[in-house]
Amino acid sequence: MKKIVFATNNQHKLQEVRAIVGQYFDVLSLRDIECNEEIPENGTTFEENALMKAHYIKDNYGYDCFADDSGLEVVALNNAPGVYSARYAGEPSDSQRNIEKLMREMQDKKERSARFRTSIALLLDGEEKLFDGCIEGDIIDVLRGCNGFGYDPLFVPRGYDITFAEMSSEEKNKISHRAIATQKLIEYLLGK
Repeated sequence: MKKIVFATNNQHKLQEVRAIVGQYFDVLSLRDIECNEEIPENGTTFEENALMKAHYIKDNYGYDCFADDSGLEVVALNNAPGVYSARYAGEPSDSQRNIEKLMREMQDKKERSARFRTSIALLLDGEEKLFDGCIEGDIIDVLRGCNGFGYDPLFVPRGYDITFAEMSSEEKNKISHRAIATQKLIEYLLGK
């Protein structure tokens, strides 16, 4: 099985992606390749951040790899937190504080629509490709569910009446922004 690095230390993301692509590729984590340094991620778009991470691994470790950047865009907050989703409430990254800040900022908002977005950058055999995924939904005002991670307990995807955090990982992996982008990645890899 071909080895490929997923440039992340986020165990939740790694589990999600391994569940989707694990039958096709041996997906290595940053820990697996002994990359312990903080990878620069200071772009202004999801695409820039994903490319930055992928190039860092390729340039410093020599592996074919893919990297993602994902975030929540809330219409009423001018698409914030966006690329700052993981550190919305400041450093260090803390999901609970991020959720609390989002709930405070959404308190009096009537417009509740939002979207989760993912960009995946792939560096493979000297080529660079980007794959995007997006799922529309709404922000609710009370936490529901204990699965998933990050903003999942506040996000209800369009066409559903449960949050990402109320879904099983199998359900979420069929419809999520990351699943959509990852499916595009798999289709590309399988076509090579």
